[in-house]
Parts: sequence; structure tokens; C-alpha cells
Amino acid sequence: MQAPSIGGVMLPRGKGEAIRLSRGASLTDFAEKINANPASLVQVMFNLGEMVTATQSVSDETLQLLGDEMNYTVQIVSPEEEDRELLESFDIEFGEDEGGEEALVKRPPVVTVMGHVDHGKTRLLDAIRKTNVIEGEAGGITQHIGAYQVSTEVNGDDRKITFIDTPGHEAFTAMRARGAKSTDIAILVVAANDGVMPQTVEALNHAKAAEVPIVVAVNKIDVEGADPTKVRGQLTEYGLVAEEYGGETMFVDISAKQGTNIDGLLEAVILTADAALDLRANPGQDAQGIAIEAHLDRGRGAVATVLVQRGTLRVGDTMVAGDAYGRVRAMLDDSGKNVYEAGPSTPVLVQGLTNVPGAGDNFLVVGEDRTARQIAEKRAARERNAAFAKRVRRVSLEDLDKVLKEGEIQQLNLIIKGDASGSVEALESSLLQLDVGEGVDLRVLHRGVGAVTETDIDLAAGSDAIIIGFNVRAEGRATQAAEREGVDVRYYSVIYQAIEEIEAALKGLLKPEYEEVELGTAEIREVFRSSKLGNIAGVIIRSGEVRRNTKARLLRDGRVVAENLNIEGLRRFKDDVTEIREGFEGGINLGNFNDIKIDDVIATYEMREKPRV
Repeated sequence: MQAPSIGGVMLPRGKGEAIRLSRGASLTDFAEKINANPASLVQVMFNLGEMVTATQSVSDETLQLLGDEMNYTVQIVSPEEEDRELLESFDIEFGEDEGGEEALVKRPPVVTVMGHVDHGKTRLLDAIRKTNVIEGEAGGITQHIGAYQVSTEVNGDDRKITFIDTPGHEAFTAMRARGAKSTDIAILVVAANDGVMPQTVEALNHAKAAEVPIVVAVNKIDVEGADPTKVRGQLTEYGLVAEEYGGETMFVDISAKQGTNIDGLLEAVILTADAALDLRANPGQDAQGIAIEAHLDRGRGAVATVLVQRGTLRVGDTMVAGDAYGRVRAMLDDSGKNVYEAGPSTPVLVQGLTNVPGAGDNFLVVGEDRTARQIAEKRAARERNAAFAKRVRRVSLEDLDKVLKEGEIQQLNLIIKGDASGSVEALESSLLQLDVGEGVDLRVLHRGVGAVTETDIDLAAGSDAIIIGFNVRAEGRATQAAEREGVDVRYYSVIYQAIEEIEAALKGLLKPEYEEVELGTAEIREVFRSSKLGNIAGVIIRSGEVRRNTKARLLRDGRVVAENLNIEGLRRFKDDVTEIREGFEGGINLGNFNDIKIDDVIATYEMREKPRV
């Protein structure tokens, strides 16, 4: 049945029937569903005030608008549903244990530690691991997502617990938003001297939204002013009532710094899991689970930390993780040892993937390499279309007049590069949630893992974007390209600092007094051992000049491994010198810092006063 013309275009009108379209669909996809000419839909959109090409990915709002005009009900298929349909087309069921009750065995609980900044999350994880990792953390915040397993004895039985090491509730929420049910139990860390703080409530709300049981660790009971009873009273207002008060939540008083009552906390986790959850999985099926973290390694290529949720993952299996795929060449456990199989609730580092998957991407083992490639390619195409369809927030007709009177709408374009996909996702998610009023928009043009490259600089130059480097630096000639093109590249090692500065910039409040100026870079060619001075780096100056008594940072494979170093000694042959220029060789002493390797890069800089704008 032909409809009356819509803006002069004759098209078949619907009768309210539903049309299912994936996120980022084009007008051509819409036209195929209703047996229409795509060019006619382009004309309809033009009449509606939208300039859209036939093959361009469009937003959900545009598809809904076209559906209303054509009298069709448009249903946007969620990424999770689309992924399920994709796997069903390959006869793969994801998220279900195959086999009956007899095939299920107990598995360890998976735990995430959350809480307010500086309340001792990293210190607690450090105490549990019994290894000193806290000195390597930037700003006292765990920036990478990893995972590890610990053992504890409960009622005479040896029980295991898997900990997911996240940079806070941002990554936790980002993974949950992608449909990844990664955590069984949340440990909420609250400092006994500070009590409940804003981020404590935020973390609590995220844990409740994920519907996971909560164990409260009341930390810092050894410091002055500690009042564990006050913490119990405060959390009662948020629905967490301690067992001793007649509630169901276990509160454990600990001191992460002194290592006090850590075993009691682990026992509370096990008891909570046994009482509130039925944690069982089938180890006999093909492995399924989620990618917790992934990054590019110079020697091993794309590596991913995955959490097996059901089945058993083995070396030699063909797996798909998000839009990455490959055959598992090797697996490492949390202590760096090679393992050949990993059962339910076991985290392992996997080598052999074609590219870096995202944090929270589902992974599954499939029978053939060809099937894995097809699934990965379809997922990649879907992600591309969804990304193309993303639009900045529009101003509604109600406030258009007000915005026009105030001036043009301002938009801040960002490019985010980081050392690991979990950190990048957490930072992007936090930035996109910033609300600084209706006159300013924020748009992330590109995000990725690895050093800032010349390609990033070119993209930023062509779109007036600011580049954020999180625990990474510019590589090769990218620094010179940024200076030449006038691209603003900002480096951060703490998530909250980046969020605060971008928010301040959006509000027009950012007026930095100092700026970092790069002086020169030196590539380590040899490492000399000195009983008196420690390790001395034999270097060649690659750019600029290196001066004595200036600040420096150490880069390894494009990633920052040490900050706030000092150039304490500078020698050229046997002479002490104050500077060495580009192209010359020399020796550099970084004082007490001795963790240097051949091919590392020492980047020197100084802080110069920047005039207020």
C-alpha cells in the first residue's frame, strides 16, 4: 500500500509494526526492512531538517524520528542482545552452564574492593597479597585493572578468593554497564577516623545497583581518632546494618597498614558468599568469561587478563574477546608462572590475541579459527557503526533561544590514550558524566591503548582536540608534531586529577600557574654498575638537551614507569658536565633510582611559570 507523499516522496507507510535495528544503523538498513529506496529516505530526512547520507550511521534519535514519520515502531537492539543473537547464529550459548546439576562444582567468590580515596584500598590489597606494590602506585590509587587469587582457611577448609584490582568504582560501573557481571561480593573500605565520605556513598550505590553482597572493612583502627562504632552508625542510614545490631552485613575492624585482622576479613568474605550466594560453575565445558584488563606489550603483543567464569581455558584454545581473537599461545597466573589450564573464577594473563580487547568484553572459546574471526569482525563492525552514530548532546528547542542569546554552543573535543584499556574506559566514562551546564559539550573523538602517536596529533590538529595521555607519553616525532601543530597534549597519572582539570577547563576556571616544558630525551644504550653511585645509564641524547638537576621521568615501551626523578649526575667521558646536547653520548645518574634497562628513555623537563590568561 502506497502512502500519501511525505514531503513529496511516495513511500510505503507502516501500520505501527515494529522494526528491529541495531545501534548505528543507516538509512539503507532501514530501507531494507520496509522494502523502500534508500534515496527516498534521504529525502524524507532532508524534509525533516536532517542532512543524512544513505550509508551513514545515524543516532538512535534519528532512527526513532524516521520511524515516527513512517508510522513504524523502531526498536533499537541493545549491544548485549545483538551479541547474543550473533552468537546464536553460530549455535553458541553464552552465559549458561552446559550440563545438569551434577556437572556443577563450587567456585571461589570474585571480590572487588571499593571505597573513598585515601581510605586504604590499595594498602588493603597490598596487605592481602603480602607483597609491596604500593610504592609503584601513582597518587596512592590503583590505576590498572588486574586480578589475583589468595587462599584462606575457614573451618578447617582451604578456600580461595579471587580479587579484581580496579581503579575504583568508575571501572566497576563501566564494566557493569557493558553487561559484565564480574563481581560476586564487594568489600567497602571505610576509614575509622574519617567515617563515611562522598565517594563511600558513591561506591555503596554502585555495589547496590550491581546487586552484590557487601562486606564492610573498617580500616585504620590503629590511628588516632578512630571510631569503628561511628562508622557502623553512619552506614545504618544507608541500609547497611551490622550483624551485631541485628542486621545482615558483616563489619570487620582491620588495620591494613599493620596487617591486623586481614584473615578475619577473608573469612567474612567466604562466610558471606556461603550464606548469600550459590557459587557453582561447570568446569567441563568450553571456557567463557570476561576480559578484566588488556594492553599492548612490546615483546608479547596484545595481552589480556581474563577471568574464567565457567568452563576451563587451556593453552591452544581458540578464543574471541570482544573484537579480538586468536589462539591461546601462553597463560600466566598472578605470580607470573606459566599455567596450562584455568578453571572457573581463575584469573590468567593470555597471550595470542590479534588486538587489545576492552575492559568488560566477554570472551568465549570456539571450535575453529574461522568462526572466531567471523565473530570478531562482526563485533568490530557493530562497534564502528555505533561509534559513528554517537552525537554530542543537542540543545532542545525549549532552551535554544537562551543558548543563542548567550552565544554559540562551545564544544571540547578530546582524544584519550592510556596504558591499559580499563583505565581509558574509566577515564572516558567519568569525563562524559561531567555536567557543566548546557552551553558546553564534551566529545571523545578517539580513545586507545598505547603511546601518543603522530596519527593522534594529526587527528587532534584537524579537529581542534585536546589529547589526554594517561600514564603514557608521546613517542617518536609526535612531540615535535604537537609543537608544530600547536596541539595541547596533557599528561596525567591520577584519574581524579584529569577529571578535575577537564571540569575546570569546561567551566572556564582553569588558570594554571606553571606548565611543564620538555627539555630533552635520552635513550639508554648501556647500564653500568657502580658500588658507590648505583646504576649509571650510558645514553645518547635523542632530542633537545639534558641538564643536571632537572626533573625526569623514565619511559619503557612508551609507558611511564617512574615519575619525579632527578638528574643528579651528568658525565661526558670522565668529566662532570652541566648539560649534554642532542646527538652526543654521556652518562646519567638518577640518584637512588636504579631500575633502569637498555632501550628505556629518560625524558627531562622543567616547570615554567605560565602567564594567566
